[in-house]
Amino acid sequence: MAPSHVLRCCQRGLSWIPVIFINLVVGWSYYAYVMELCIYTIPNPEEQVIYLVVFHLSFIMFMWSYWKTIVSRPTNPSKEFCLPKAEKEQYEKEERAEVQLEILKKVSKGLPIYTRTGGGAIRYCDHCQVIKPDRCHHCSTCDQCVLKMDHHCPWVNNCVGFSNYKFFVLFLGYSMIYCLFIAATVLQYFIKFWTNQLPDTHAKFHVLFLFFVATMFFISILSLFTYHLWLVAKNRTTIEAFRAPMFRNGADRSGFTLGFRKNVAEVFGDQKRYWLLPIYTSLGDGHTFPTRLVNIDPEQLIGDQSNSKCALDGESVMNSHNHLLDEGQKTEDGGPTVTVTVENES
Repeated sequence: MAPSHVLRCCQRGLSWIPVIFINLVVGWSYYAYVMELCIYTIPNPEEQVIYLVVFHLSFIMFMWSYWKTIVSRPTNPSKEFCLPKAEKEQYEKEERAEVQLEILKKVSKGLPIYTRTGGGAIRYCDHCQVIKPDRCHHCSTCDQCVLKMDHHCPWVNNCVGFSNYKFFVLFLGYSMIYCLFIAATVLQYFIKFWTNQLPDTHAKFHVLFLFFVATMFFISILSLFTYHLWLVAKNRTTIEAFRAPMFRNGADRSGFTLGFRKNVAEVFGDQKRYWLLPIYTSLGDGHTFPTRLVNIDPEQLIGDQSNSKCALDGESVMNSHNHLLDEGQKTEDGGPTVTVTVENES
């Protein structure tokens, strides 16, 4: 036990190395830009003031969103997705896989889950001992199930998921702006130093290296930022982009797509004035998501008819044996929007 505990502590310590590296690079870039470029190299006071004001705005937004991504801990499934004590004991004692599946199926009847495993079974995490909500996955690095997991990012030493995905996208955007602004404003002095139009001082190394580093990071971040903007527009996670979520009636890569505006609102919220701020505004609770079912599964929609209520395009109607969908109501992507809310009778 002691060696494994020491090993885990070492792994946790080493996992902070990428974060420390990023902060050291950013710290050096701050010194190089403010002191070596603006204070020691730029002769025009007005140019100095303009550069410093814009630089600090981008720097603040960049670091704010970056550290929000780091400190926002991943959200985990709530207790309602855990097996009740009796079913849990029965599940652990049972050796037959088909009986275990029946236990999970019975418990999950009252839960708002519509995705399945590749074999059509209820998604269950044996390690965390919870039924996985839709879009939830187990992160082996964080050693926990994460709601709407996108990926584990070593550069923030955290899982990117429901609780911090907006912060992560903003971090990419503001870091790209930060690098672009540095590269654009340093370029003219980079050329002057390179062509020996300015005296060979200690600032020369910082200015030359600052341009190369900013340009390199901008190019690398640009592709990643563009990719995640595409994911936001499609309402997909990185995991879902590589492996389509499996519903009862088959895999559907666009199962959670609601149309461009609603997809963006799912991540950034419905109040546009907060979109560019690293403030939590994402919609929902991370356990349930509006679902576009391309091929409607009557069993999936009806579920437990005695205590279920189906909301279709904002209008709540009680489930019946003959549940009808108005095909004339479409999302912006052309599919019907169906949101199912389960209410347990007390």
